[in-house]
Amino acid sequence: MSPPRQRADPSPSPSSPPPLLSRLRSAASSFLARQYSTKKGGDGTGPPKPKGGGSSAPRHLRPGFVDPSSWRHFDSRAVGIKPDAIHTDAWAVLKKLRREGFQAYLVGGCVRDLLLKRVPKDFDVITTASLEQLKKNIFRRSMIVGKRFPICLLKMRDSVIEISSFRTVAKYGNRSEAVDYVEELNGSDVRDILRWKDSMRRDFTINGLFFNPMNFKIYDYVNGVRDMRKNKVCTVIPAHISFMEDPARILRGFRIAARLGFQFSSETSNAIHDLSSSIINIDKARLMMEMNYIMSYGAAAPSVRLLRKYGLLDILLPFQAAYLSDQMKGGSSDRHLMLMKLLANLDRLLSADRPCHSSLWLALLVFHSTLVISPQDTLVIRAFAAVLYFGTWETTVKFLEEEVGPEVTFAPETMGPSRTKLDDLMEQTSHLASLVNSSVDTLTCVHGLEQSLARFSEPPQFSGVVLTSNNDRKRLSVIFEGLASDLPSYDERRGMRGIDYWSLKDGDPAEVRFVLGKVIMDTMYDKLPCESTEDEDAAATVEPAADLADGRSLPPLSSLF
Repeated sequence: MSPPRQRADPSPSPSSPPPLLSRLRSAASSFLARQYSTKKGGDGTGPPKPKGGGSSAPRHLRPGFVDPSSWRHFDSRAVGIKPDAIHTDAWAVLKKLRREGFQAYLVGGCVRDLLLKRVPKDFDVITTASLEQLKKNIFRRSMIVGKRFPICLLKMRDSVIEISSFRTVAKYGNRSEAVDYVEELNGSDVRDILRWKDSMRRDFTINGLFFNPMNFKIYDYVNGVRDMRKNKVCTVIPAHISFMEDPARILRGFRIAARLGFQFSSETSNAIHDLSSSIINIDKARLMMEMNYIMSYGAAAPSVRLLRKYGLLDILLPFQAAYLSDQMKGGSSDRHLMLMKLLANLDRLLSADRPCHSSLWLALLVFHSTLVISPQDTLVIRAFAAVLYFGTWETTVKFLEEEVGPEVTFAPETMGPSRTKLDDLMEQTSHLASLVNSSVDTLTCVHGLEQSLARFSEPPQFSGVVLTSNNDRKRLSVIFEGLASDLPSYDERRGMRGIDYWSLKDGDPAEVRFVLGKVIMDTMYDKLPCESTEDEDAAATVEPAADLADGRSLPPLSSLF
């Protein structure tokens, strides 16, 4: 995005008031002058007074003033970023672009995660090559996607690299916001100017960083590192304007804050409160994509808490919002609730580099909504989870015959201490499976969702948004098929005990069933006798997001300010 500016604001005629966005831009102009005239954290009154104690008044700053002295670049080695932290595919792309004579940088969230000592979800690259040059001359197997800001997608051995072009900003940026910064930028390096202009179109400051691992330089033009040290999520431009330009930034802010354990700045938080309902205008496919990023990467539980806090859970997952509101009357904690324990146990198995397919978290929500509507005996729930996990009824029965410790119960999902006998268990487990299959409608059908909401005394106002598609419905049906018909002949055994994360990311039904069963059993048991070494190792590598975001990972950065 091109840098914001203040334009002449002619008095509107009474018959044609200016659009809301234009009025917001005008109202924000004084803020912009402060934002770009000094470093964040200053008093915002302008540049420092000249040395010598002169009494001359501060230089008058026009709105949109840029202060290049606030730009930062530093050595990545000083903050402990090692070359092997960068994926080999990303290295290959950077080196190829450099050999072809173009500038190339890692950009965005991957730079942020490297600074936080986290494994990046993916690696994005930006280059001075045009998209056409990338497609025709450099990476012929790539494809150009996107309308507003096109990018080049390059599929490599075991990753997909997104490559954007500096030229796209100049071509597709808002020309009405272009402004001449000759006075402020006189003498600045043209490469700095190029990177700065691109950083100004980014969503959040902590995503506005550039990294050239060839010369070990990290570039920061929007105080992203400072906001990281404060554990803050702040928009690059004024938050109301940013979210009005692209409401999906609200959801991206949630996944960043939840995954890192960060908080929103007060301005960003206020804008989310004011504009949260605007996410209804996001294309349904993109909305589901953003929700999958939120739920599939090891931060589903904190994400749901944030979505509920800001009222977006009512729009995106109304049944779950109604359930939480019903169970938390009086301000009680959600820690004991089955839904939050299920999501927390899901998070233990996932991370940014080990995500799941959307069908897993959708299946988990379907399973839980079934129990809310039709509470079950704890032994029946355990049997259902075990058959998903082990893949056969015979193994399930052997497992249930073992001594596995005290029962775990939940209200309203369970019916208290188990009274079911093993002789009756198969029939009741099949019945639960049929109920789960029917409950797919609570996520995939408007009518089914409305019916399920009617059971709550104070359901949220239904927005009409149903995230899932027909393909999602088919995937969910495949996951649960066979469980409700002939359990003795049911056979979905796998060849391994640990999680195959490649298959899980692709949505392989057998892998989804296995992990779904494990998550439910982790919730219904204090300690599982079937815990495999591979599972324990996988869970041990994933720490809760909040535990990693208290600033402990950033001590070396203190020397930069």
